[in-house]
Amino acid sequence: MSKGLITNTILSIFILLSFLDFEYNKCFLYIGLFGLSGSITNQIAIHMLFEKVPFFYGSGVIELRFEAFKRSIKELMMNQFFTQNNLKEFFKNEEKKIDLSPIIEKSDFTPAFEALKSAVMESQFGGMLGMFGGPKVLDALKEPYLSKLKGAVLEVVKSDEFHTVLSEELQESSFGNDLLDSIEAMIDKRLSELTPKMVKEIVQEFIKEHLGWLVVWGGFFGGLIGLISSLVL
Repeated sequence: MSKGLITNTILSIFILLSFLDFEYNKCFLYIGLFGLSGSITNQIAIHMLFEKVPFFYGSGVIELRFEAFKRSIKELMMNQFFTQNNLKEFFKNEEKKIDLSPIIEKSDFTPAFEALKSAVMESQFGGMLGMFGGPKVLDALKEPYLSKLKGAVLEVVKSDEFHTVLSEELQESSFGNDLLDSIEAMIDKRLSELTPKMVKEIVQEFIKEHLGWLVVWGGFFGGLIGLISSLVL
């Protein structure tokens, strides 16, 4: 059962009990009537917030102002979450967690060896090596060379100097600006796909549960006013 239905049921019971002949029936009647009027009024207001009601100016405001709603979403995200300072802080923290070791371990360094072999064969030592079998002589050095090269690269990327340079580059380069532009474009694209009905459903999904308490408190304070009125009148 919804909060509104429970509230209205309780207040209706107060009204029904007021028809019994007992000392406080007037209090029960006022509590029920005032409380029910407050509860129903708030329910109507909530309904008019989301739905257009003919001849009621301002009803359906969520759908009518969906463009402003979309702009506010974009401004919130770009001005509060995806700012230059936030991105810099993110990169500063995240770069400490970057571990390139698995990538290096899986990488094929053969092109580096082939480049080295080509450079050697084209140098003045190429002719000398040609007397001993040419490029095939260097092939025997391939595995030891690749192992040493991979170890050297791993040592570099694990060093503090490398992480310091990486952090500075991430924070000072245009990468942050490019990322901000991409995020803004993505937000614009998604928001352009929204329709008034979708905006209404998004808002309802987030706040309808909380708006239900407006009905409860409307009934409570209405009933309280009714109780005071019954004692004064």
